[in-house]
Amino acid sequence: MALSTASTNKADAKPLLSTRSIWNMSVGFLGIQAGFALQNGNASTILQRYGADVHELPNFWLVAPIIGMIVQPIIGYYSDHTWNRWGRRRPYFLAGAIAACFGMMLMPNAGMFAAVLPLVLVGAGMLMIMDAAFNVAMEPFRALVADKLPSAQRTMGFSAQTALIGIGAVIGSWLPWFLAKKAGVVDTAADGVVPDNVKWSFYIGGILLLAAILWTVFTTREYSPKEQAQFGGEPEVKSTKRGIASILEDLKNMPKAMRQLGWVQFFSWFALFSMWVFTAPAIAHHVYGCAIDDNSSQAFSDAGNWTGIIFGVYNGVSAVFALCLPYIAARIGRKNTHAVALVCGGLGLISIYFANSPNFLIFSMIGVGIAWASILAMPYAMLAGSIPAHKMGVYMGIFNFFITIPQIVSGVVNRPIVKHLYGNNAIWAIVMGGVFFLFAAVAVRFVEDKDDVVNA
Repeated sequence: MALSTASTNKADAKPLLSTRSIWNMSVGFLGIQAGFALQNGNASTILQRYGADVHELPNFWLVAPIIGMIVQPIIGYYSDHTWNRWGRRRPYFLAGAIAACFGMMLMPNAGMFAAVLPLVLVGAGMLMIMDAAFNVAMEPFRALVADKLPSAQRTMGFSAQTALIGIGAVIGSWLPWFLAKKAGVVDTAADGVVPDNVKWSFYIGGILLLAAILWTVFTTREYSPKEQAQFGGEPEVKSTKRGIASILEDLKNMPKAMRQLGWVQFFSWFALFSMWVFTAPAIAHHVYGCAIDDNSSQAFSDAGNWTGIIFGVYNGVSAVFALCLPYIAARIGRKNTHAVALVCGGLGLISIYFANSPNFLIFSMIGVGIAWASILAMPYAMLAGSIPAHKMGVYMGIFNFFITIPQIVSGVVNRPIVKHLYGNNAIWAIVMGGVFFLFAAVAVRFVEDKDDVVNA
């Protein structure tokens, strides 16, 4: 669906918001991403400590995209149809934050349930709880930015959101290393036990997540349906279909730009999923020289801690680069900006193969950070202009299909590939992820972004 001049004018009818308001509405994402970064950097090593083999890790990580694919469109649909004294999106932020905090407290303490179920299954269950809660809290934030901001501020809004995501992810990624190396918290443990530095990192991350969500809840006022109509928002078209039937109807009628962005997202998130699952075991074996079946040595712990550090690097780079995105996009356009960033990410992942020391990985992550900043901002900025105002939540949720499906595909195909083709040497999964980033850079060239304005 192409964006008409009329719809552009409607988007512009919303009042410009202050810089402070734009940042306040996204502070909650800082907390969500701190929790998400702790999960990304530590879930694989936790599950290995609980008894999972390297080639089995994608099976456990499939929980996240499957839950996201189910939860996000449903939350988007119901948030579109919710209005009470807490607003439209904020009730879902708060419910998700409480559940996520609960899951983060339990994930590193699966041992208390060992008498009932195998540790690895309990760990997978806690991972499922966290994933579901993160998705409940996360989905409405994208819709909130699109709800509140006119077209002229949309790229800035998603860029601010990305910067806060980066800051939160740095905190979450670096917490285990900081507690172990700077605060003296023990970072080794026997098989089946999570080290204290990781446990305390999850406790702190859970509290931060809840506090950040509360900040957004109490500092951000949402526009009522009546105000949205006054700003020129499209009137809701009544449909005889409700719930899942309505979501499926919207899926069938998705805008053209969303379909085109789907290929970009597929290649991008296939690469990201591979990176999150396999970076820790890849650098443990390829850089630190650990045996493939080594899950408890000091070198293995050091590799896990360094994975958190380099994940913090790419998130820190994304936080800084996100502030540059509005200016770059104004000069060369959103599509060109995103394509260049994805190429940087692809080269960054591929370069990990050539790492001859842990410090080399810092340079690899600079490219990944540039790509990550753009992935969190540019597709949504390109998408929002093509979505009807009264369906912003459900379409942002449906767009999540193009994030979750590639992760599911990556998880399914990587398991036999890593085991049989790569001989459990995870570095090749990282290289393949870099190639997929390059595919995404090509795919973005075919996206129609008629809402984009480029300054000559």
